[in-house]
Amino acid sequence: MKAIVYTKFGPPDVLHLKEVEKPIPKDNEILVKVHAASLNAYDWRHVRANPFFMRLMGAGFLRPKHRILGADIAGRVEAIGRNVTEFRPGDDVFGEGSYGGFAEFVCVDEKRVVPKPADLTFEEAAAVPMAGLTALQGLRDKGKIQAGQKVLINGASGGVGSFAVQIAKSFGTEVTGVCSTAKMDLVRSIGADHVIDYTREDVTNNGQLYDLIFDNAAFRSISKYRRIMAPGGRYVLAGGSMGRFFQLMLMSMTGVKNMGLMVANVNQKDLLFLIELMKAGKVKSTIDKRYPLSETAEALRYLEDGHARGKVVITVHQ
Repeated sequence: MKAIVYTKFGPPDVLHLKEVEKPIPKDNEILVKVHAASLNAYDWRHVRANPFFMRLMGAGFLRPKHRILGADIAGRVEAIGRNVTEFRPGDDVFGEGSYGGFAEFVCVDEKRVVPKPADLTFEEAAAVPMAGLTALQGLRDKGKIQAGQKVLINGASGGVGSFAVQIAKSFGTEVTGVCSTAKMDLVRSIGADHVIDYTREDVTNNGQLYDLIFDNAAFRSISKYRRIMAPGGRYVLAGGSMGRFFQLMLMSMTGVKNMGLMVANVNQKDLLFLIELMKAGKVKSTIDKRYPLSETAEALRYLEDGHARGKVVITVHQ
C-alpha cells in the first residue's frame, strides 16, 4: 500500500510517498481503508520534533518512532481483529487513532472510532476528531461552560477554534472570536457574536471581562489574560507556543486556580455527542483545503505556516 513516510526529523520535505506493507489488525483493532484524513498541529510537531520534549513524549529520540503520521481518519472497515464486536467489514467509520492515517490503510482500536453518518462526507468526518474533541472537552469539561456566559475564543479561525466557536454557541453563550484580518468573515460566518482582529486590537486591553477564555493561540502572556477574566472565570489553554505552556505549568505550581491545560481524551461518547450537534445543524466541519495523499508534505507546510481557515484534509481514496 502507499503511505506518507518519514525516517528523520525536519521540515515537511522529509515526508515521502512510499510503498509499505499493509498493516494487520490486532485482536481489538479494525483495519480501515482510509478515504480521508485530516492534519493537526500534532502532526507537524512530530515531523519537526519541535519542541524538543516531543521526542520524550513518543515522537522518538534520535529518529522518528512512528514512520507514518495521521491521527484523524475516516474510511471503510476492511477487516477486524478476533475480539472486535462493534464493527464489521463494510462499515463506514471515523475517529482518531494515534498514528498511521496518512496511508491507504490503517489499523485503529475499535474504541477510538464510531459509525460515520451517511449524510457526512468522509472529508467532513475526518475533520472532526482531534479538533472537535479538544474544543468540546476544553469548553465543557475544563471550562465548565454555562448558558449566558461571555466566552472568548482566541485563535478562532483554525481547526480547533472553528469548532470551539460553534460548540460554545450551541451551549447558549455570547462568543467573541479573535483572529487575523483575513479570517474575520469566516469567524462571523460560523456564529461568533463579536470578532476581534488581533493585528489591530489587543483583546487584553479593551476593558471587557469574560467568564471563559479558550486560548488556542497563546501568543500573549497568560498573565494578561488573567486581567480580563470575570470573577469566578476560567482560562483553558489548548494550543499555541510552548513558552505559554510552560508559563501555565509554572502558574499552576504556584497555586493559581481556574487556569488549566487541555489535552483531549479520545472516546466514543464524545465523538457521538459531536455527531448529534452536527445532525442538529449546530456544528459543521469547516474545511479550508483538500490535498491528495501525494501532496501531504505541501498540506503540512500550509498548516504549519498558519494559513489554514478551519481544517486541512487529505483525500486518500475517492
